[in-house]
Amino acid sequence: HVQLVESGGGSVQAGESLTLSCVASRYTWSRYRMAWFRQAPGKEREGVAAVGTYGDTAYADSVQGRFTISKDNAKNTLYLQMNSLKPEDTAMYYCALDLARASARPHDPRLYDYWGQGTQVTVS
Repeated sequence: HVQLVESGGGSVQAGESLTLSCVASRYTWSRYRMAWFRQAPGKEREGVAAVGTYGDTAYADSVQGRFTISKDNAKNTLYLQMNSLKPEDTAMYYCALDLARASARPHDPRLYDYWGQGTQVTVS
């Protein structure tokens, strides 16, 4: 069983930055693609950023240029650097692992096998 644990969420002012982290147990996740998703109250879960097995990345249009996804394979840790945060970025953020695909796209939550418990980001 894979366990994903997110951290780094919090409450910030618009324009500030946060870095989310996600640590995975068990798997050597350099083999698999990873992603960040978010879900605001009353809205569907949406893809924020993904990183493929070979380092390719994909971003939602709404965060392109502001967010950066990266991973440290030695630490089994996935990061999401979020700059210039906006109130519309407020959501629960989840990291996810897909055991079947290598490419960062498609960015579809239904394709991911394991999920963390989420970390809340609030921007005011």
